This record gives sequence, structure tokens and C-alpha cells, in this order.
Amino acid sequence: MTGSLPFDPRVLRAPHPVPGAPDNWKRFFGFNTDAKVIGIQYMVVSLFFLLVGGLLAMIMRGELITPPSDLVDPTVYNGLYTMHGTVMLFLFLFPILNGFNNLLIPPMIGAPDMAFPRLNAAAFWLVPVFGVLLMASFFVPGGPSSSGWWAYPPVSTQNPLGHLINGQFLWILAVAISGVSSIMGAINFTTTILRMRAPGMTFFRMPIFCWTAAAAQTIQLIGLPSLTGGAIMLLFDLSFGTSFFKPEGGGDPMLYQHFFWFYSHPAVYVMVLPVFGIFSELLPVYARKPLFGYKVVALASFGITFLGLIVWVHHMFYSGTPQWMRNLFMVTTMLIAVPTGIKVFAWLGTLWRGKLRLTTPMLFCLGGIVNFIFAGITGVMLATVPIDIHVGNTYFVVGHFHYVIFCTITFGVFAAIYHWFPKFTGRMFYEPLGQLHFWLTFIGSALNFLPMHWAGLMGMPRRVASYDPEFALSNVLASLGAFLLGVAVIPFLLNMVSSWARGPRAPANPWNAIGLEWLLPSPPPAENFEHDVPTVIAAPYGYGLGEPLVADQERFIARSEEV
Repeated sequence: MTGSLPFDPRVLRAPHPVPGAPDNWKRFFGFNTDAKVIGIQYMVVSLFFLLVGGLLAMIMRGELITPPSDLVDPTVYNGLYTMHGTVMLFLFLFPILNGFNNLLIPPMIGAPDMAFPRLNAAAFWLVPVFGVLLMASFFVPGGPSSSGWWAYPPVSTQNPLGHLINGQFLWILAVAISGVSSIMGAINFTTTILRMRAPGMTFFRMPIFCWTAAAAQTIQLIGLPSLTGGAIMLLFDLSFGTSFFKPEGGGDPMLYQHFFWFYSHPAVYVMVLPVFGIFSELLPVYARKPLFGYKVVALASFGITFLGLIVWVHHMFYSGTPQWMRNLFMVTTMLIAVPTGIKVFAWLGTLWRGKLRLTTPMLFCLGGIVNFIFAGITGVMLATVPIDIHVGNTYFVVGHFHYVIFCTITFGVFAAIYHWFPKFTGRMFYEPLGQLHFWLTFIGSALNFLPMHWAGLMGMPRRVASYDPEFALSNVLASLGAFLLGVAVIPFLLNMVSSWARGPRAPANPWNAIGLEWLLPSPPPAENFEHDVPTVIAAPYGYGLGEPLVADQERFIARSEEV
């Protein structure tokens, strides 16, 4: 395309996408370096594994609906909860959030693509590789890994059958590959945010989602090498005769716990920080108000990053940890409530006297915030050493964990899917199906995870296939909630597939939102703004202020609406 020809943002400049994008479906089924294609690939693969992990969960809850172990063998149950946790974390949440990073970061900052497109594609294609490895563990001698998703030695270093290729071997190998993939992604995302912003987009003109993505990926770069290295050492202990974590060979199993939790608790913030960014993006849109305390909210993201890296020992209060270390990490864990609380108060300030529109994205957003407040309260409880020692390894911890992972993070994921669905598919979803999905999910999650707190306070241990009949009521309610969550997936899948295939065409900006991505057509062209990148002249979230976000904004709006 020469400079003498009229500019058309829908004409492909890049040689790498399949011709006909963004409407050609073939590009989603092969190696592609377009960040938007990779983002959708991440999301489709992760939603598939959400179904897999959910099926494993429903089998577990089918076992736990009655006190005796009468549905599956206890050893099979151990494999189920190990694989459920691993699939949901490493194959659903991490990949789907990487999908949002790919979809949102470049258009939000005015970049044509990621800084390293081929590295980006390679990071994605490692996901189905370790997904296949994990699933293959069900079919090897000895069955899947059954040491829990944390894989503590000495349980994880046992190989009674003596086979080199066993379920635990494949599990550890998959986790190590997952770590490599995530590190590759972190390098890409942070470089893109630091080096590829549009003219005029200073750090304090960036959307909060980009701040939270940068904060989360900083944790990945600092913490993830410890888990990846620990997994490799564990693999060598299991299969090649080393003794990094074997006491009989001079190793220390506690060392593995430090390697694991140094990353795995901050990993919660890797997942929740982008969701905080999603909440901060959506609330101003549907409340029609600027984000309250924008700069403080942005800086609080990195406050969470810093404190998140020095809290990991609270998972080891009952592992022979000395009292001075318990006290130190109790304080650091409680301190993280400060930057987190700043975000919550900012969200409440944004909602205050706003013109609320209770669409499906807003409902999931509000539901996620309500659930997170409850999860934060139980988190502060668990930060307290006496309480943590009392309820550690009970269902109270399981309930708290799922209120963060599912009731907060997954709610935020659904909110984001519905919010940006029109932008990246060019189609509108069906609002009644979306609302049905929300209410089934909200009620099902409360039924599933709230009774776990009661059972834990009464002393029900986690990781068991059978239990005392006094815990029956809590488990019946939890199982009914799990089955309801399974039903809730039906309207979601029906909505997504039918809407993308034959839903009403979406305008460029159906929510009247403010942001660079909403100045693009729906769906966006291959390289977003290409060579005509807008110059940012104002801070984001200028709802009700009447100030343009970019220079010559009317021209970009008119271009985005061209058909």
C-alpha cells in the first residue's frame, strides 16, 4: 500500500495474518503472530480446559455428596483433586488471562502488535503441549499425579512401580513447561507496555488494566523461576536419583515448600491483579463516572506486587516455621490488605451516585467485587497465626481459596468476556442469556463455596474422599452448588457460539466507552491503528467531562464506524 492511496484501517498491512482477516476463521487454527488471534486461541483453549476441570470437580462433588467413599476409589479421588487444581490454574486461569493481555494491551496503548510476535506465538503453543502431557497422565501406569497441585515431597518423589514415565513425571514436566511459557509471555507483555505506547500516553495516561498487567507480569519475572527451578529439581529427584529434597540423601523437603510458595502465593496476585484492572475498566463505563483515585489505584497495583513477594511463608505456619518468621509474615500478609483496600474503596467511590447500567458485564463485575470483599475478610483471618494453625488443612482454606479463584477471578473473566466480546468478534451477545448465566453462576458459587467455611470451622479436613456424617449438610449444599455451576455453563456456551456465528452486528462502541480500543472498528484490523496512531492528550476515564481522549478524535470515531 503506497502513501498516495487513501488510508483504510481495514486493509491488512502485515504479511503474517491469513488474508481476509479479521473475518477469516482459518487463522485461528494455525501458527499466527497476530496478538488478537493468539488472544482468542488462548481463550478458546482455556475455556475448553475450564470444562475439563469443571467435570473433574463435579465428579469430586458427586463423591462428597455422601459421607462414605462410594463413587470413586480414594486413590482415584486423590488424582482427581490434583488434576482439578492443576487444570484450573495452569490451563484455565493463566492462559485466559494471557489471552486478555494479548487482546487488550496492544489496542489499549495504541501498539500494532506485541513487541515479540513470534515469541508470543511460541508461548501460546506450549499451552496445548503441557495440556496434553497433563491429560496423558491419566493413561500411564500408576495413573495421574495424586500428590496435590503443590506436589510436596516425599509424596511427589515416590515411584513404587519404577516406571520412568509415570503420572507424577508428566505432571512435573507439564508444570515446568508451563513456567517457561509464562516467563516468555511476561517478557513480551512488559516490553510491550514499556516500549510501545502511543504518542502522548505517559504512564499516568495508561488504562488501569495495563498497570495491573505490568504489575502481574513483574511477579512472573521475579517469582516464576523459583517454581520452574523447583519443579526441575523435583523431576530429577523423582526420576534420576538426585536428592535435592530427599532427607535420606541429605536433601531438605522444606526447601521445596519455599521454592513452591515463593511463587505460588504471588501467583494468586498474578491472576487477581488483571481482574482488578478489569473491574477498574468496567465500573467507569457502566457507572458513567471517572475512576475514583486513578493514580492511587495505579500505584497500588505495584504495592500489591511488592508485598505479594514477601508473604509466602503464611502457607507454612504449621510446617515447623519458627515463631519469629510466623510473626514477620503475619504482618506482611496483613499489610497487603492496604493496597488492596485502596482499590476496593476506589471502586465504591466510582459507584457512588453513578448512573448504573446493570448489564451482564456489570453484574459479573459487581458480583466479583462483593465476593472479593468476603474473600479478603477470610484472608485476613487466615493471615493470623492462631487462626491459620487452627483451620489450616481444613475446608475453611478451600472455601477461602475458591472465593478468590472462582468467585472473584472467574467472575472478572466472565465480565471481561462479555464486555469486550462485541469489540473482538464484531457481534453482540444475547443479553437475556448473559443474565441467566450470571444468576446461575452467582447462586451456584455461593451454594458451593460458602458452606465450605462452616465445615472448615467445624474441623472437616480437606483432601479426603470420606468424612464424618456431621459434615453432611455442608457437603450436600456444596455439591448441589457445584452441579448448578455445571448447568450455568450451558447458557454461556450457547451465547458465545450462537452470538459469534449469527448475532447482531456490533457497532464500534456499543457501551459508549472511553479508550483507544474503542476507536477501532469491530473487529479491529490486523495491526490496530497501523501507521495512523492517535496522539493521547488526556487521562483515561473522562466520563462526564466532555474532554477528548486523543487529538482529532472525531476522525478516529468516524473511521471506526465505517462499514
